[in-house]
Formats: sequence, structure tokens, C-alpha cells
Amino acid sequence: MKTILISRINNNDMAKIETGPFTTLSEGMGSKLSSLSEGKKSAYIQSVVDAAGGRPRSTEWYREKIKEFGTPKSQQLIRDGKKQSRPFYGLLNMFFYAPKHAKKLPYYDTFPLVLPIEKYSDGFLGINMHYLPIPLRIKLLDQLVDYSNNTKFDVTTKLIVTYKKLNKGLTGKLMKPTIHRYLAGYTKSQFRRIDADEFTVATLLPVARFKKATTSEVWKESRSMI
Repeated sequence: MKTILISRINNNDMAKIETGPFTTLSEGMGSKLSSLSEGKKSAYIQSVVDAAGGRPRSTEWYREKIKEFGTPKSQQLIRDGKKQSRPFYGLLNMFFYAPKHAKKLPYYDTFPLVLPIEKYSDGFLGINMHYLPIPLRIKLLDQLVDYSNNTKFDVTTKLIVTYKKLNKGLTGKLMKPTIHRYLAGYTKSQFRRIDADEFTVATLLPVARFKKATTSEVWKESRSMI
């Protein structure tokens, strides 16, 4: 049973955020995210999905499989997948990014894994999963998939989300350190589409590229915000 906690992000917080033991997946979530979809896939991600064999798997199992296969290069992940010049709403996206205010930011991720949740004329607001340590990423993903438009978890599956809809309960608490604004003129690649059956693998990949701080330092700060 999920514990619901209350959290809010005020307007002042929003103005500041321009960026640039293992947890086991629930049986329902594991089976949903293990189903295969059609279309062009990253060879690396698809190999991990195939290894799961359509069965529910624990976070530890996925992490061990990723370790076995080796960490993929970020360029490879972009090159192998389905891409376009605009973000894919309702899905996770990988892309290269160089924030406009990089000199002013304490740290930032140049290879985000983002779920866009608000569209603006000059970019979008999104949840960057890389800002959370692995156990918290999985908890947040578990919350996000509750907003799926269907239970197929294939290429037709989208997450129907907005900032207002998500900013409550446990989801709002977990997503607080992940919220960042991305400006259209500062993306440095196309957006690589992550379909629903790839969510788990993409979320667990150690491919964040933080600048001006180590991953451990970023995660420590994120924990303090939750």
C-alpha cells in the first residue's frame, strides 16, 4: 500500500530551476514495463528488455543485467533510437543539453532523461530522472506509470501528466529535485524517444553527465529537498 505524503513547490522555486537496500518493482509494474513494443529500438536497451523475457524483474536484476552488458555510450543511445527535433510528450526523452545559464547554476546534467510535463513557447518543463538516486527513481517511476493512458505499455502508451496533476502526495515530494526548465535553443541533439517498455532500463542506466558536481553530491542535495 502506498504512503501518501504532502509536498508543494512554490512559484519562487519554479523561477530558479533552469537546467540545463534495492527497491523491487511491483509485480504489476514489472510485467507492464517488460512487454515489448514495435518500431526501431536501441540495440542496447532492447537487449536488456529481451533478457527480462516478459517477466516481472526486480531493480537489482535490471542493474545486474546492465552491469553485465556494460554501460552504453550516450551517443549510441541517441543514434540507435527513434528521434525527432521536438520532445516526445507523454514519454521519457534522452538528449544532449547545454543550459543557457550554466555559469550561474551550481550543477547541471548535459545528458538528461526527461519526462516533459509543461510546454512553453521557448521550451518545456520536465522531470529529469537523473537527479534522483536509483531507489528514488524507481519509486517516482512507479508513481508516474499510474498516469498511463492504457495498460498495454507499448508504443501506444503515454503518460498523461501535467505539473499541477503530479505536484501532490508522494509524486510531488519525489519530483521536487527533478523539475527543470529546458530552453529550445540550447538542446544539442534530437530527442531520443523512450517507449513505455523501455522506461525501466532507461531509468536505471548510469548515463547522467553532471557538470560542476559529482553524481553523489547531486543526489545528496536531492535527498535533502525531499
